[in-house]
Amino acid sequence: MNNAPQSPKSSNPKHTGDSDSDFWASALLGDEARVWLRIARRKRNNWKRVIAFSSALKRLVDILGALAAIILLSPIFIFTALAIKWEDRGPILFKQMRVGERGRLFPMWKFRSMIVNADAVKQELKEVNQHGSEGVTFKMKEDPRITRIGKWIRKLSIDEFPQFFNVLVGQMSLVGPRPPVPKEVAMYKARHLRRLRAKPGITCLWQIGGRSEIDFEGQVRLDLQYIQSQGFWSDLWILIKTVPAVLLGKGAY
Repeated sequence: MNNAPQSPKSSNPKHTGDSDSDFWASALLGDEARVWLRIARRKRNNWKRVIAFSSALKRLVDILGALAAIILLSPIFIFTALAIKWEDRGPILFKQMRVGERGRLFPMWKFRSMIVNADAVKQELKEVNQHGSEGVTFKMKEDPRITRIGKWIRKLSIDEFPQFFNVLVGQMSLVGPRPPVPKEVAMYKARHLRRLRAKPGITCLWQIGGRSEIDFEGQVRLDLQYIQSQGFWSDLWILIKTVPAVLLGKGAY
């Protein structure tokens, strides 16, 4: 007679993986191991609930915050649109494809702050990139592509206001790493890709700590720091700190 324990799968094909774990823990290690497995499973399920609640809360704050911003800032929306149109009769908005959470592409909107053919002129300015001629990101203090109106709306971050609509439809969040363009992501090293684990945001840690004055590696470090510690209170703190950062215009160009 064979007294070896038989797996429940042989008699009941509907047994789950958790049932198998209980069976083998009991058969090989005893009831104490099964108790520990149940405790571990309970903690895992509780952690999943916490994550789900945090995600739902963040989305709720995004929707309410974006709606409030669009309504309260509507006079600035209108004035900015008229000013851009008056200056050079060009398009008011600028749409650019960006890379979002887990590499998903989406169209990000901004008020146009540069000349119409800004992307074509950018290639001629590569050598004066303040983040290095071979840098992943391009930043230049006295960028000749920026219009007169563009200079002011960039300094006060008004050019970013249309992204509240990106937040409203779920493509972005109020707080999160700034979304890169595909060309930048193509130059990423493995460690840089970790910043794509979170939904991109309108503001982030490096936006309140120096903005364009922080180099790319510093931006990545702060983005990863945010991803590891993100939560309702940290998001609220960043949003509050964003207000004086925008009004002072430090590091914005």
